[in-house]
Amino acid sequence: MNGTFCCINKLMEYVVCIVGYLMQWVGVLMGVAFFTLLERKILGYTGMRKGPNKVGYIGILQPFADAVKLFTKEDVVPMKSSVMLYMISPVLALFMPLCMWCVFPYWFVGVEFSWGWLYVFCGLGMGVYSLFLSGWSSNSKYAVMGSLRAVAQMISYEVVLAMVVMLFVFFLGSYDMGLWGHTSLLGAGLLPLLWIWMTVMLGESQRSPFDLAEGESELVSGFNTEYSGVGFALLFMGEYGAMLLMSMLSSVLFLGSVVDSIFFPVVLWFFGFVYLWARATFPRVRYDQLMYLAWKSLLPNLLWLTVVSVSILLMVSY
Repeated sequence: MNGTFCCINKLMEYVVCIVGYLMQWVGVLMGVAFFTLLERKILGYTGMRKGPNKVGYIGILQPFADAVKLFTKEDVVPMKSSVMLYMISPVLALFMPLCMWCVFPYWFVGVEFSWGWLYVFCGLGMGVYSLFLSGWSSNSKYAVMGSLRAVAQMISYEVVLAMVVMLFVFFLGSYDMGLWGHTSLLGAGLLPLLWIWMTVMLGESQRSPFDLAEGESELVSGFNTEYSGVGFALLFMGEYGAMLLMSMLSSVLFLGSVVDSIFFPVVLWFFGFVYLWARATFPRVRYDQLMYLAWKSLLPNLLWLTVVSVSILLMVSY
């Protein structure tokens, strides 16, 4: 009997975990839908326009109308493309951000990741493959150039992102996001890193002013030039899912205690607003300036800060 009850308890734990992840993914996808609406509204008001306001009350149903339009359009596959990779790449682009949301310390998920931040680093590294394969499999020069730009940019800013997180790890001594819920004082003490982190957010997500992989005037639309219908929609959702993911990571990193409070959505949408404000405000930089910022400005400064931080920790410990 005890063995039967143990098996039932284990089964119920797995069911609760799966249901929790499904609720989490549905919430993320709904957030992506209304994040696109918020972006169009903000860009409209910054340009003295109203933005979408026809579908539903004040345009609230516009994301669902866009989804119906994109998912019912014909998918045109280029003649000489690698069909299998061409079709898998958009799915991978959306799947990787959703997988990385699994490390977020929700109360209803019930699974703890002791190496949560390391898992995020691996997921961000895997995200490069979807961008490269979507461009390479399209058999288009514009798409290949856009994918190469995107890969180089993501790899460059992942190094800087890892250095910022490692500064926090040095002080906290853990990769577990669940333990970062009591680190408000630590995050407040490292707030001078916030401007570096926000720059890394924009660079890693390839958003304005660092959206050089999709420079319309140079590369038509970058790595997603040949995509239409469902493929374009999945790439689009993956991009905005990654933006919400980076906003979540920012909330955990600098304001860990808000994770379990009612203020977490406010902090999450504040960091999401940074993306939209930057797109409406800053002009696009040149590619050489993008790489110079990552390798010759941000990374040397972070290395210097890391050396100083480790030295202080060693002095205090001894």
